[in-house]
Amino acid sequence: HCNLCHSLWVILYRISIKTALHVSTYPAARSNVRATVKTTAAIIYLIIIIVLDEIYAAVARWLTTLEVPKTDKSFEERLIFKTFILKFVNAFTPIVYLAFFRGRLVGRPGKYLYVVGSYRMEECAHAGCLMELCIQLCITMLGKQLIQNNLFEIGIPKLKKLLQRKKSELDPKQQEELNKSLQAYEKDHILCPFIGINPEYMEMIIQFGMVTLFVASFPLAPLFALLNNIIEIRLDAKKFVMELRRPIAAKAKDIGIWYNLLRGLSKLAVIVNAFVIAFTSDFIPRLVYQYTYSPDGTMHGFINHSLSYFNVSDFEPGTDPVEPLNLGYKVEICRFKDFREPPWSSSPYDLAKVFWVVLAARLAFVIVFQNVVMLMSDFMDWLIPDIPKDISLQMHKEKILMVELFMKEEQGKRLSARDNHDHDYGNAPSANISPPQPRSRQANCY
Repeated sequence: HCNLCHSLWVILYRISIKTALHVSTYPAARSNVRATVKTTAAIIYLIIIIVLDEIYAAVARWLTTLEVPKTDKSFEERLIFKTFILKFVNAFTPIVYLAFFRGRLVGRPGKYLYVVGSYRMEECAHAGCLMELCIQLCITMLGKQLIQNNLFEIGIPKLKKLLQRKKSELDPKQQEELNKSLQAYEKDHILCPFIGINPEYMEMIIQFGMVTLFVASFPLAPLFALLNNIIEIRLDAKKFVMELRRPIAAKAKDIGIWYNLLRGLSKLAVIVNAFVIAFTSDFIPRLVYQYTYSPDGTMHGFINHSLSYFNVSDFEPGTDPVEPLNLGYKVEICRFKDFREPPWSSSPYDLAKVFWVVLAARLAFVIVFQNVVMLMSDFMDWLIPDIPKDISLQMHKEKILMVELFMKEEQGKRLSARDNHDHDYGNAPSANISPPQPRSRQANCY
C-alpha cells in the first residue's frame, strides 16, 4: 500500500513538474524537460526507498513476533522471508512501473486517460521507456550501494561512538588513559553489539536482483556491483574488526533460506528479462517489420510503419490543441506511435492486425527465450558438477580405504577371538573333565 502511494505521488510530481517546465519562459528549462524530470524523480524514488527500507525492517520484525515461532531457526527464517519480500517490493516497484506499465495506460489521441482533472497519464519518450528505465536503475542501484550500504555502515557506528564520548564524563586524555588500562575483553565490550550477518545477506540479495532482473536494460549493473563489492569487502573488514564486538561462533550446514531466495531470483530474472526485451524495447517490432512487412528486407520505413494516423477533428471537446496554427498552417492529420486503424477505415482507431501479430511474436519470444535459457542453465548445471572431479575421486578413495580398514579391524578381532578361544581350550586339565551323565528318569528305590 505504501509503495503504491509513493509511486502515485511521484507520478503526480512528474506530471506537474513536466507541465510547469513546458510552460516556463526560461529557455534552458524548456529544452531539458525530460532529463530534469527523469533525474529528480529517480532521486526522490531513491530517498523514499531508503526511508521505507528502515520502516519495513521494523514492520517485518513486528509481524514475525506476532506469529510467535516455536524455535529460533523458524523465527529467523520467517523474519528473513518477510524482510526480503517487503524490501524487494520497495526497491523494485518504480522499476517495474517504468518497465511494464508506463506508457501503456495512456489511451490514444481523442480518448486519453486522465488522472486528476486535465492531467494525462505520462507517456514514454519517442524512443521508448528503456532509457528512463536505465536511468532509474543506475540511480537506485548506485544510491543504495553508496548511501545505504557504505555510508550508513561507516557513519552509524561513528555516530554511536561520538554519542558515547559526549555522554562520558571523562575528558579525552582521561579516556585515552582508561583505554590503555583496559583489557582486550573490556575494550571489546565497549564496541557495538554484533547483530548478525542477515543485513549483509540482504544487501547482496537486493544487489543480485538489481544485477540480474533488469540487466537487459542496464548492462553496466554487473560492473558497478563488482566495484561496490571490492570496496565493501574492505569496509566490512574494518567494521567487523574495529567497530563491532566479536561474534559468537556457530555451526551452519549451509546458507539456509538465502539459497532458496537466490534460486528463486535467478528463475525470475529469466522471465523478467524476456519481458523487458519483448515488451519494453522495440526489438520484436523491428524484427517483425524486417521479416514480414519490409518491402526490401531492411529497416527502411520502420518509423512510418510504427506510427498511426489521427484526424485532429476527432479530438474530444476541450482537448484539442490550444494553438492549431503553431506550424503556420492548419494541421488536419497527425501521427502517433501505435498500431491502430486509420480514421478512414471501417473501424477507425481500433487495434490493427499488425498489433496482434507483434503481440503474438512478443509472447512467442518470451516462451522460447525462457525455455532456451532454462535448458542452457540445466545443461551447465549438469556439465559443471557441484563437487570437482578430482575431489570426488579422492572422496571415493577415502571411502574405499575406510572400508578396507574397517574390514581389516573386523578380521583382526575375529582372529584374536579365535586364538583366545583355542588357547583357553588347550590349557584346560583333561583329567578333571568328565563327560556329562544322562539323568535317570526312574525314581530311586530304597
